Amino acid sequence: MKLIILDRDGVINHDSDDYIKTVAEWIPIGGAIDAIARLSKAGWTITVATNQSGIARGYYDLATLEAMHNKLRTLVADAGGKMGIIVYCPHGPNDGCDCRKPKPGLLQQISKYYQVPLQGVWFVGDSASDLKAAQAIGCQQVLVKTGKGLRTLEKGIDEQVLVFDDLVAVADYLLQ
Repeated sequence: MKLIILDRDGVINHDSDDYIKTVAEWIPIGGAIDAIARLSKAGWTITVATNQSGIARGYYDLATLEAMHNKLRTLVADAGGKMGIIVYCPHGPNDGCDCRKPKPGLLQQISKYYQVPLQGVWFVGDSASDLKAAQAIGCQQVLVKTGKGLRTLEKGIDEQVLVFDDLVAVADYLLQ
């Protein structure tokens, strides 16, 4: 199985320090939907692991989150692709859960769902917490410069982290 795990905000869609609270605010980064569709058509299973503490903070509800994910699925399907499982952490930073990145709980859910180990599986993120979650479970850490990616890069990253401009560049690399 060719599996890839993506963070959502800052990788697939534009991020905001004020949170993405509505479906209207969920705006794909240029080329990201096509990149996902191209990977899917090439036999990749594309999954998403995303922290969504805006739920715990009361900024939006589960129905709104599901509507955002339905928008993602629809856009990818319209481009000829298919999304795999989308897992999310609805908890706040101080809730003590095991699913909020940098903890690996979301990635473990993906591993269990597909019944595959994640060693070497690419996890594409834009933040230090994404990279730490990937490292904790043995994924290949991949940083994109979109979202918080440039800020993350400026703070310094491990030498084994692969760095790309955006999700389009990741797809181009994997499909070459």
